[in-house]
Amino acid sequence: MSNEEEASYSTTNTYSTLNTFTEKTKNVWMVFHGMGYLSKYFINYFSELNAEENYIIAPQAPSKYYQDRAFKHVGASWLTRENTVMETNNILNYVDAVFEKEILETIPNLFVLGYSQGVSIATRWVASRKIQCDKLILHSGGIPNELRPTDFEFLKPTAQVIYLYGNKDQYITEARKTKEELKGSNLFQDRLKIEVFDGIHEVNWEFLLKISK
Repeated sequence: MSNEEEASYSTTNTYSTLNTFTEKTKNVWMVFHGMGYLSKYFINYFSELNAEENYIIAPQAPSKYYQDRAFKHVGASWLTRENTVMETNNILNYVDAVFEKEILETIPNLFVLGYSQGVSIATRWVASRKIQCDKLILHSGGIPNELRPTDFEFLKPTAQVIYLYGNKDQYITEARKTKEELKGSNLFQDRLKIEVFDGIHEVNWEFLLKISK
């Protein structure tokens, strides 16, 4: 009869940044990529933002894998259904380390964005760490079932929550859209804003450009 045990150890992971944090920085972004991405490529979606005013930080999902049989393209995943609670704690500790290393001064505006699978990490991190962000952008992804309205009561009155998806997203059915909209309304009350763009399951950099101004 086998037993599953646990062992604790220290580990190191990379992350990516874009632009430079200076006195002219207007917005700091913590952005969480979707499944199959690497942060060094995902962060390029934010290259259209004003480089002087926007500083982007993209943590890297720890579980990497080959995406094709040729073993050429590498992607990464944040979580699976296996040991989700433990893995979530590990990931959030890593995100804390990235945030603490990068944010050494007062932030003018903090935007937290999760794309696709990254929505689950963005919402869990904000909720569990009580991150006072100015905008929480939930882009084309699902909100974890365990989160409750009380998890976000700490947010300041001016904080905005934006649920964003494409009307031709091949991964979000009509039922899923309705479910996420209702779940979002329950979680975030009047601060929730739903934005639908004409497009598929892809990062909408035009909308990101608009809200960064």
